[in-house]
Amino acid sequence: MSQLNPTTVTAYLGLGSNLASPVSQIKSARHALATFNGIKELAFSSLYHSQPMGPQDQPDYVNAVMAIATTLSPTDLLHCLQHIEQAQGRTRNGQRWGARTLDLDILMYGDFIIDSPSLTVPHNGIVERAFVLYPLLEIAPELTIPGKGNIADLINHCPLAGLTRLNS
Repeated sequence: MSQLNPTTVTAYLGLGSNLASPVSQIKSARHALATFNGIKELAFSSLYHSQPMGPQDQPDYVNAVMAIATTLSPTDLLHCLQHIEQAQGRTRNGQRWGARTLDLDILMYGDFIIDSPSLTVPHNGIVERAFVLYPLLEIAPELTIPGKGNIADLINHCPLAGLTRLNS
């Protein structure tokens, strides 16, 4: 059963792809998000090239971060993201951090801290991942991550680790 959320919340989404034309996958996901009722884009970062976190025998990733205003509950937003992933060919093969056509994550949902079996917000590992923090800093330099701290301070403890901005 869906939770009702009559107010608008600012959420931050992580987008990543390393299969089937990653730049096109990210752009298609951005367009798909714009078509959902209850979602309005507020900002979109540059695209970034990053090395895979998991197995190194896979292509490098393209990543971005998107700020949205949403009236969807966290659970409904998660289902929306999973629907878009599936529509773009994502299969869940059980391999953690494996290659994928599209990975969409809720990084933050307002100032909420959520810890449920299906959703953890802020996203686990948010403060250690250059491919999340640097795009977040680009679009929300004053952002404070609930329970973690100010993004400008967090970035000082997160090396680039090969992260580069794409010219697109």
